[in-house]
Amino acid sequence: MAIRLWLFRYHAGPVANPDETGYLIAARWLAGGPGADFSGSTLYQGGYALLLVPVYWVTSDPAVVYRLVVAVGSMAAAGAFPLAYLLLRRLEMGRRAALAVAFAAGLAPALLLFSGLALVDAILPTLVLGWLLAVHDLAGKGSAWAGAAGAGLSAFAMAVHLRGMVILAVFVLLVAVLLVAKRLPRRAGLAALAVAGAVALAGMSLNGALSAELYPGGPRDLAGLLISRLTSLDGQAWAVSGAIGQLWYLIAGTWGLAGVGLASAAVAVARRSTPHGHRIVAATLLLTTLGIAYASSAALPDEHRVGNYVYGRYLACVAVAWILAGVIALARARRVTVLRHGLTAATLLAATGGLAAWYAADRLRTYAFIAFDFPEASYLSGVRDALDMTATSTAALILLACLTAVSLLPRRHRLPALAAVLAAINIAFAADLAPKSAPAPGKDWLPYPPPGRVAVDRQVKWHVRVPLTYRVWWTRLEMYDSTPPSGACTAIVPAEAGPPPTPWIPTGEGGVRMGWVSWSNPSCRS
Repeated sequence: MAIRLWLFRYHAGPVANPDETGYLIAARWLAGGPGADFSGSTLYQGGYALLLVPVYWVTSDPAVVYRLVVAVGSMAAAGAFPLAYLLLRRLEMGRRAALAVAFAAGLAPALLLFSGLALVDAILPTLVLGWLLAVHDLAGKGSAWAGAAGAGLSAFAMAVHLRGMVILAVFVLLVAVLLVAKRLPRRAGLAALAVAGAVALAGMSLNGALSAELYPGGPRDLAGLLISRLTSLDGQAWAVSGAIGQLWYLIAGTWGLAGVGLASAAVAVARRSTPHGHRIVAATLLLTTLGIAYASSAALPDEHRVGNYVYGRYLACVAVAWILAGVIALARARRVTVLRHGLTAATLLAATGGLAAWYAADRLRTYAFIAFDFPEASYLSGVRDALDMTATSTAALILLACLTAVSLLPRRHRLPALAAVLAAINIAFAADLAPKSAPAPGKDWLPYPPPGRVAVDRQVKWHVRVPLTYRVWWTRLEMYDSTPPSGACTAIVPAEAGPPPTPWIPTGEGGVRMGWVSWSNPSCRS
């Protein structure tokens, strides 16, 4: 946790907009504070926001709220360590080895990148590990408690993000199959389904209330986009190629270990001699990964950015689980099989990367590159302003070769060496991610309106309007066309708006470079 707080020590407000602001405003409204109008935007669901509500009970100051949210995310990400340890112990790894591997995996990029941001991705990897642990105990022991925990976590995941719909669907399918095959006590299975249904209904109610208040004109219709993609050949090509691009990033961003894990999990599912609980966990993780990659790609709008074709964030929730799977496979295999695992992972990396690059073609160069989408790729390639898939793949293969090489050591030395190399790679990534200097003191480029009603011209660009929604914590922003509301104290208008109408006067703040100017109403009462 200390590493995460240090990495994000300078974060005092949202940087990944509109996503962060969407979740923060949802939490503020759930805590009884002012809402906003995000009509036409993606619905930022209420499950994650619900966890942030206690922060708003402590303070309403935006900077303090954000620092506390960073602490919440850091604690959630740090919680992956004990869960990874327990999962490794269920998969028959020794205590000391499990501690070392869980600690090294706990430093993975998926648990560092988002823990300091107000994003659902700060909690999803930990949630997935807890869910897989429950799935193992449900399938292996028939535990009713594990079934209830797995059901609750999967249904809560649905309330958190659309990816959770895949998690819930996989869980329901799993329970149904186990019940039909009579591999699960009827009482435990039905109880799990009941818990899943109850929590899912509660989540739907929460998101319905949130949508009605914060999206009065309706959120962006991702469901309609998903259906159109699934029912056309072009849409299918988009969805499949995007899913393949996500798999490439998953493998590269886990230093090749996800490739080892994917291959070994497929073998474990096909092999009848695999212990029942292990086999079910492998099948569950495979189905969840492929389902999330396909569904998220199918529902992704074409925003003319590189991340439409190659993207890592949606599968970050399963990245730590695949790291653990890869380490287990390398640690337990014979030397010849270790080499086979490394070769298979390299082949998967090359194949997925080649197919994704072929479909995207020159759009990987001509579309907008957003560095936030590619932290692992930038670390691997050293290129900060473009996606270099060849350099990224080459670096990932080198790291995979290092991990494969130490897996050729005698078995008593293999796991400590694997954990040490994995930890070293992850620490090097953290050092690369760390801020090199403190931000410049003073005000940033956004408006700082004084207390009172704040009105915003609808022509003001979203990158000003959205973060301002969070900064103005005491009232709901009033959107308007043409003339500001007479009772407002401050109006934020486009830089080219011209002179204000009577009685408004310009404040002198903002400018063309910032994209806004502000007016003040001398007659207002704040």
